[in-house]
Amino acid sequence: MIRILDDLPFSLVLVLALSMGLAPFLPEPHLWEKLKMLAAGTLTSGVDVFDLCLHGAPWLLLFAKSGRMAARLRH
Repeated sequence: MIRILDDLPFSLVLVLALSMGLAPFLPEPHLWEKLKMLAAGTLTSGVDVFDLCLHGAPWLLLFAKSGRMAARLRH
């Protein structure tokens, strides 16, 4: 799994996070809306949880890729 993460181009991961992670752009990105619902304790619908996972996954991938790149630079 780490090998797949290492082989993914950073530019692709960044484009995924910015496009899929922030879609739809207007009036408010779904991810931001779902994070606010999570903080307020109103994220109860299964569709909303799925939406949070769908739009949050590219950001988690970006953070994992960035962390992996930073760790490789230290060695």
